[in-house]
Amino acid sequence: MRLTPARLGLAALALTVLTAGLVLWPGEESTPAASPSSPAGVARPAPVARSLQDTVPDGDLQSMQTASGATVSGALAYGELRRLFDYYLSTVGEQSIETITAQIQAELQRRLPPPQAHKAQRLLGLYIAFKRELVDLEAKPDLSGNAVAAVRKRMLSMQDLRSRYFTVDEVEGMFGFEDAYDMDAVARLEIDQDPSLNAQQKQQRLAALDAAMAPNLRKEREASYVVANTEQQVQALRAKGASDDEVYRLRAQAFDPQAAARLAEVDREEAAWKSRIAQYQEQRSRLLQAQANASVSERQASLAQLQESLFNAAERPRLVAYE
Repeated sequence: MRLTPARLGLAALALTVLTAGLVLWPGEESTPAASPSSPAGVARPAPVARSLQDTVPDGDLQSMQTASGATVSGALAYGELRRLFDYYLSTVGEQSIETITAQIQAELQRRLPPPQAHKAQRLLGLYIAFKRELVDLEAKPDLSGNAVAAVRKRMLSMQDLRSRYFTVDEVEGMFGFEDAYDMDAVARLEIDQDPSLNAQQKQQRLAALDAAMAPNLRKEREASYVVANTEQQVQALRAKGASDDEVYRLRAQAFDPQAAARLAEVDREEAAWKSRIAQYQEQRSRLLQAQANASVSERQASLAQLQESLFNAAERPRLVAYE
């Protein structure tokens, strides 16, 4: 099983896709850079973000053109573009939006003839603007909560927001699969939260949803289960004191050696991050105790100085989210 960055997220996709845009999006306004006029054959720069190392960019852009290079549009083309956008935008927090935008534009120019590249860059600008507004939308109090009514309201609000940015064909191509996944997730949530159904009736209705599921949706849902189940096994192994090598072998068997190596690197980076967080929290506690009689502004200035000494500019938004 090939494990792409998109598939890594499938384990948590079923409901979080209804409630979250890209995390750690910066709050300030930022307009994507204008499309550069580099040659179509410009080489793609090496990814700056460590999380993208040893991975292959999502999105088969060849589906946008025929053998003669003629322009082709349609659901598959839009869907592949969105996969490419999300591949790079997953590094928000590691890199600035401007840097990520430039990387995507370079990739589009490298892999597409000018007419398709221009069209794709237009969609990129709209997609980033949509993602920014989506973050604001999801912050509204009336859209919070895990009750099925709130989840459905968030989904409908998101779909309404998309319609203000994209054409009907673009929405279908870029989000059609996501909508099918979300509708299936909401239907399952409705069954789970229905107090009039007993356990057997719920099981029967869930089985009916399974039977009616489209083949492509079934395939991705099964893939998400593989990811989730494998990571559950990893946690169980670690609880028993398993070595990193044992965890690697389990993941390599479920996915492939490259994915197992990448996940091992993610584990190491997460452990290092938690260690730095613990160091920060310890120093933060001592600082606040030492400045118990200081003014609020003085304490805030000292905390900001501490954060700047331990975390770089790209890491500090993640620290804020963590806190």
